[in-house]
Amino acid sequence: MSEKDLNYKVVFNSEGRYSIWPDYKEIPLGWTAEGTTGNKQYCLDRISIVWTDMRPKSLRDSLDS
Repeated sequence: MSEKDLNYKVVFNSEGRYSIWPDYKEIPLGWTAEGTTGNKQYCLDRISIVWTDMRPKSLRDSLDS
């Protein structure tokens, strides 16, 4: 199976960090499916739209307090 044939899921963790994960693999502990699936570029494009603040959630929260 080549990379272009793979489907991915967009996943995120409790710190608000995003990544992609192969659709056929179980999502690792600590990560949650965001709901977007598709080819690699489609998922990376989705991440570029939703992940606009690269700071970890804990840092954002502490700066907002």
